[in-house]
Amino acid sequence: MSTRKLILWALVCGVFILGAGSIKLLQTTSEDATVVLLQLGDEATLGEMTVSVDSVRATSDRTLVDVNMRGVDGADAVEGWRMLVGEVQTPVSLPEGQGTPCVTTSASNTLSCTIAFPVSDGTRTIVYIRAGDQQQWATAP
Repeated sequence: MSTRKLILWALVCGVFILGAGSIKLLQTTSEDATVVLLQLGDEATLGEMTVSVDSVRATSDRTLVDVNMRGVDGADAVEGWRMLVGEVQTPVSLPEGQGTPCVTTSASNTLSCTIAFPVSDGTRTIVYIRAGDQQQWATAP
């Protein structure tokens, strides 16, 4: 194949890629995104897991979140939990002797346990992510 044909094919491929990218950009900007903040005690189902945040309390060195989970046998109960404070996302830090630790979930029984996050100032939002879905619970500072 000659150099001219290769250059022409590269230009044609570039135009197709540019067109596909433009279409995808239009699709993402045309969808209305709404954020729903649940209140403490509200349940949400994400995938096969049903979760709720019952309370949030702060100690001198941690923010403790009491949660209920059920729906999947043997799933890691800590995985998927995050805390947002402003624009900062904080991962779970494992509790040391405060509350019931979260281990694995069950499909038949509700697991009530405590998840710990680092201490934070400001308005906290507790987030749970599973199966491509996300739910958020509003809490008082």
